[in-house]
Amino acid sequence: MREAGALGAAGWLGLAAAPTFAAMALVSAVTGGGMVCSAMPGDFPLDGMTMMYLLMSAFHLPPWLRLLAGPATR
Repeated sequence: MREAGALGAAGWLGLAAAPTFAAMALVSAVTGGGMVCSAMPGDFPLDGMTMMYLLMSAFHLPPWLRLLAGPATR
């Protein structure tokens, strides 16, 4: 069983993905997508790019869920 301090590079990259995509979704929603993507921003703040970043963040949550669940599920 590994502890959080001994994740290694791959483990830390796995943990970094979800918050990174969540931050990109936030920036995309706040700026209308113009800062992250060159597409024209729409009137609805949850445009295609924001939804894509939210989905990517959700798909990269399992490492966080395993970490929060404790050592019994690893």
